[in-house]
Amino acid sequence: MGILSNIFSKIFPGAHAANAPAGTAPIPSATPASTPTPNTTTAATAPAPGAPAAAAMTEVDVEKMLNDMAQKSSEKLNWRTSIVDLMKLLGIDSSLAARKELAKELHYTGDTGDSASMNIWLHRQVMNKVAANGGKVPADLKD
Repeated sequence: MGILSNIFSKIFPGAHAANAPAGTAPIPSATPASTPTPNTTTAATAPAPGAPAAAAMTEVDVEKMLNDMAQKSSEKLNWRTSIVDLMKLLGIDSSLAARKELAKELHYTGDTGDSASMNIWLHRQVMNKVAANGGKVPADLKD
């Protein structure tokens, strides 16, 4: 499971594989699936053209959820501007290596050696992906 999928599983805990964002590994379900053919593997991870990616997902108030989590945290975490703090808040590895892996998943084309620029880009992209998949994200946190 990729880092973006881990983020989605924390924000959308009841999500199923059919609701996974395009280009990410599906979230495992409790029932075993039949062995997919090569053509169905691609179809299972990408939404149908023109279909909304979050059609079956209930909208999640991401700001409220993350603010509640931040209040309960022993650390002062600024999830609104920091990808590191967002990942920490969600209990996900926030190391530079993990962030570079997330950048690769999201097709970052900038210099991964410039972690400040990469981190800003990552935070914006994660918020955009969450919003595109059923999360209610404040407008100032997405494109």
